Amino acid sequence: MPALVTGCAGFIGSHLTEALLSDGQDVVGVDCFNDNYGRTHKLRNLERALAHERFEFVPVDLARGDLEEFVAASDVVFHLAAEPGVRSSWGARFETYLRNNVVATQHLLEATRRHPSTRLVYASSSSVYGDAECYPTLETATPRPYSPYGVTKLAAEHLCLLYRRNFDLETVALRFFSVYGPRQRPDMAFSRFLHAALDGDPVHILGDGGQTRDFTYVDDVVAALRAAAEASSAPGRIYNVGGGTRASVNHVLELIAGMIGHPLEIERAPAEHGDVRDTSADIQLAAAELDYRPSASLEDGLSVQLDWTVKLRAQLVETRSQSRRASTSLR
Repeated sequence: MPALVTGCAGFIGSHLTEALLSDGQDVVGVDCFNDNYGRTHKLRNLERALAHERFEFVPVDLARGDLEEFVAASDVVFHLAAEPGVRSSWGARFETYLRNNVVATQHLLEATRRHPSTRLVYASSSSVYGDAECYPTLETATPRPYSPYGVTKLAAEHLCLLYRRNFDLETVALRFFSVYGPRQRPDMAFSRFLHAALDGDPVHILGDGGQTRDFTYVDDVVAALRAAAEASSAPGRIYNVGGGTRASVNHVLELIAGMIGHPLEIERAPAEHGDVRDTSADIQLAAAELDYRPSASLEDGLSVQLDWTVKLRAQLVETRSQSRRASTSLR
């Protein structure tokens, strides 16, 4: 039976989709192309999958679409569709976060409820911890979200557990810590840093740069998702998925400067509401039950993302050049 991947056109969803397809798995991908970043960017993420004979793409809004037939035809649902981002979750956009993170998840769980043998792997976030009680942070730490985004991700987690306890659904939640790599959303830190560095523009950071994150390479996240879909102990569990090391933003900027061969001009601004000072994942539970072993060092993963960014920029320049030539020839 095919796997169902929600948010298949996103950063992590597109990587997961390609990994499943490369192993001979049929995949049904759904995405509604919400406006958190450009549709063109997301379609580029899907290029390889769309060319694959085992992939079927269906544009569906999870908050209101009919999901029954997709869940019924799948033995596992990877639920990655979401409204992402801490800083934009305040104010008027909170309603969008409720819709795309909470209502959409409840709608998907209702469809899954009628097919209890289908496992649902939910992509949660380290944002549920907020300013955590301790570091590294265990899954048993009391969640204390520090942003509306974190509140909605935690609410969806609770929904998964409610459906597990009431209807015995095979739900699993993975709390991702600061995922990076090729195809990272353009609003995320590494993507912004790399483009600014390559353009020779100032790199804008919020805070003093001493804040730390547990950066996790996207391929390691994909491995954790796939393990959670298969492990017999996973249903009803919550797992941290981190990179295994904690680094400051200043250290990341030093690595980028070394890779591109010149110092960076740094412009600092005050930290924004919702940004926590530190994150760090205790991944012992995922190691024991999912055999999760992050394989990419921060320097190696960042180097891959830099190479991908350079190639993407060259492709975009060539595409614009071709468009100009075509426009000129039609005059």
